[in-house]
Amino acid sequence: MVSARVGRGAVLGAVALSLFAVPARAATAEPDTPGEASLAAPDTAGVAAALKQAVSAGAPGAMALIDDHGTTYKATLGLADRSTRRALTADDRFRIGSVTKTFSAVVLLQLADEHRLALDAPVNRYLPKLLPDDRITVRQVLSHRSGLYDYTNDMFADSVSGFEAVRNKVFTYRQLVALSLKKPRTNAPGAAYAYSNTNFVVAGMLIEKLTGQSVRTAYEDRIFKPLKLRDTFYVHPETTIPGRYARGYLTPDRAGTPLVDATVQTVSWAQSAGAIISSTRDLDTFYSALLSGRLMSAARLGEMERFGPVNSTTAYGLGLRRRALSCGVFVYGHTGIVQGYYTYAFATKDGSRSLAAVANTSNNEGVQSAMGGVLESAFCGKQGKAKG
Repeated sequence: MVSARVGRGAVLGAVALSLFAVPARAATAEPDTPGEASLAAPDTAGVAAALKQAVSAGAPGAMALIDDHGTTYKATLGLADRSTRRALTADDRFRIGSVTKTFSAVVLLQLADEHRLALDAPVNRYLPKLLPDDRITVRQVLSHRSGLYDYTNDMFADSVSGFEAVRNKVFTYRQLVALSLKKPRTNAPGAAYAYSNTNFVVAGMLIEKLTGQSVRTAYEDRIFKPLKLRDTFYVHPETTIPGRYARGYLTPDRAGTPLVDATVQTVSWAQSAGAIISSTRDLDTFYSALLSGRLMSAARLGEMERFGPVNSTTAYGLGLRRRALSCGVFVYGHTGIVQGYYTYAFATKDGSRSLAAVANTSNNEGVQSAMGGVLESAFCGKQGKAKG
């Protein structure tokens, strides 16, 4: 395998961009927008600049991996561990937060393929009396249109004290749903998009009820093992990340306060809404496989890709975001925020180009904005609009 250094910089460590040639994947879908069949080459210098900006804004480290028809571009910058000063590497694992939601949606859509689930059926058909409204459907849960209040709004009203209160706590799914149901619903079922972690807690309950297995087993048997995702785990309620990993640092609300090492936690407050651990390589593999049609039937993938508007640049399907970039290209995937990590994982409509990127901090708008620039450079090339 041949490698070539194509870029270098220095902020808390070197930026390394390397190119590896491996067999290309075949495209299996038509382009979603004009020009997507002939995307501009990834702007590796722009990727490096976005990661540098994220570190300058307060992230200990940041990295990205682009897979373009089987050719990979890796970029790493800064530290995986502030105590030991170990440099971040492209092989480090991390907590992916709400990117977990796509994994949960995939399992439920596979169950729909198996005629064990109807998307437009009430959730209460499968989980009797769980929800106070029989009109709330599985589709509405997976598209954030159920109206169920997001209990994390209250749980993390203060970032550090809220986190420390749940860092080692183990919740049941029903306890989390009960926290949501203490508050009025945000809208009538199906009336509007309102992002809520409660929806994907319900998704986890549906997975366990319909499969008779834990979500961990369902993820492993249906996604992790078939795709050979060797860095991807669901360890809840265990608190550690297996193998080599990047530590995650929570930025406190009060400026000038030291970062909090949030690596060790149960993530029980999220579970099927946000507790998976992975790597940039595995996330690229996952979204490429999903969008190229390897994880479910074409009909179910079509259901997943029925998008409703969120704002001027983003739409949401079933556990899947569609994001419009400045060059007119649409990309598909999910973002993830969990204490200590910001994750972006997106791919083109046919899965032929994918990107996974992470910064090992959270609660920092400057870092989050800078990481958005990685998407622009990865999919729009040099014509991408810089962020931040």
